Amino acid sequence: MWQVNISCSGDAWKRYAIDFKATAEKYQGELIGSKKMPDGTRIMAYKIEDVSDAEAFQEDCVNFTGFTADFESL
Repeated sequence: MWQVNISCSGDAWKRYAIDFKATAEKYQGELIGSKKMPDGTRIMAYKIEDVSDAEAFQEDCVNFTGFTADFESL
């Protein structure tokens, strides 16, 4: 089991939210945490079973300008 951690600025979220959500739907993941910070930053965590999917999801996320992502074992 893997956790993919994603964060982005408020501006990046406004620009790429629809595309990001479409990307997230491609993976067999479960949203386990989502938080909007006072400055507009978004922090999200997804639980994904397969390490290859976790790595691919992380790589897809950082293609959106203003998004950062990493993954870790649960």
